[in-house]
Amino acid sequence: MEYKNKNFYVEQISINKLVKKYKTPLYCYSYKKLKENINFIKSKFKKLSPIICFSVKSNSNLSILKELKKFKLGADVVSQGELMKALKAGINPNKIVFSGVGKTFSELAFAINNKILLINVESKNEVLEIEKIAKSQKKVVDIGIRLNPNTDAKTLKQISTGKKENKFGVDEKSFIDLVNYSKNSKYLKLKCLSVHIGSQIVDYKSYKKMLIVLSKLIKKLNFKFEYVDLGGGMGIQYQLDSKKLNYEMYSKAILKFKKKYGCKIIFEPGRSIIGNAGIIISKVIYLKENKSKCFVILDAAMNDLMRPALYGAKHRIIPSNKNNKKSKKIYEFVGPICESTDKFLTSNNFQILKQNDFIIICDAGAYGYSLSSNYNSRPKPAEIMIKGRKINLIQKRQKLADLI
Repeated sequence: MEYKNKNFYVEQISINKLVKKYKTPLYCYSYKKLKENINFIKSKFKKLSPIICFSVKSNSNLSILKELKKFKLGADVVSQGELMKALKAGINPNKIVFSGVGKTFSELAFAINNKILLINVESKNEVLEIEKIAKSQKKVVDIGIRLNPNTDAKTLKQISTGKKENKFGVDEKSFIDLVNYSKNSKYLKLKCLSVHIGSQIVDYKSYKKMLIVLSKLIKKLNFKFEYVDLGGGMGIQYQLDSKKLNYEMYSKAILKFKKKYGCKIIFEPGRSIIGNAGIIISKVIYLKENKSKCFVILDAAMNDLMRPALYGAKHRIIPSNKNNKKSKKIYEFVGPICESTDKFLTSNNFQILKQNDFIIICDAGAYGYSLSSNYNSRPKPAEIMIKGRKINLIQKRQKLADLI
């Protein structure tokens, strides 16, 4: 995705061409970037030979999941709906892990019947529920237990999952009790130690601290885990000058851990695979000035991209066509929804914009469409995937008639 003669292109298609055919707001993905990201992750962890389970919650578009399946990726799911999508996409059930604190009886039964790789349990009650189903079906179910390692991932508090105040996983004492319980059950086979400390992590030292906690626990238990699921959370650069995760140091630390305990490694990346492969194209509806700034009112809104309103996340915004004329006004990019939190970015060095111009919200491939809603009774946008010169419509734009 780059500028050619001051016009922005996704692979070999210009934004100008896309907006004429598909209108805005529009989610657009680059197949080439998606492929690059997958190959990058695989190359950085090559020595580990991990099972890479794409985090479906980050982007659950069926066409994208089908592409990931071609690269032999598995899936990390957190609901029956996500599991059904992963299976529909043709992802191998033996590469699917089911996470989440609130799996219902019917969801667990569905997962068990589809013989997925692991159900990562997060409470004693969940273990008892699985055991009940397994007993009724005379089956032995493979499980993992998710530890809450009380490790600060140095990320946004809203997406931290590994501290003691977070709802995820169990503490060390509960973990040990669940290991002992599982070992004595005729219907459970404990295979995995699971952990996930948060999302958008760019400091590998947080992962190293997590590995130290796991190492101490395994020594204390004296139990051989076939798998250690290290979750995902690998961050991307939302700003050009933001920090990058040191994959070499992280991989090196895991390799040392793996050799020591002889376990297979599972990863659950989402954002690092799809995040920067997707953009939102939006149209400037109006420009509204006051004494201090100019509101750039877009046709994209917080219902299309929830992250800024939900987390205070900042996505870069760039023009679809460069004119090299800088505005003297501060631009605040906002949506049309009746909420003050419906804003994306404030910029004091943007080029001059006018009504009906198009802009691009960058790095929207993860937790973009998957977090979208119909708030204010707004239809969800279309999604397209570009491969070279080919445009594939992978999600039709919702129609108001269907919504109503």
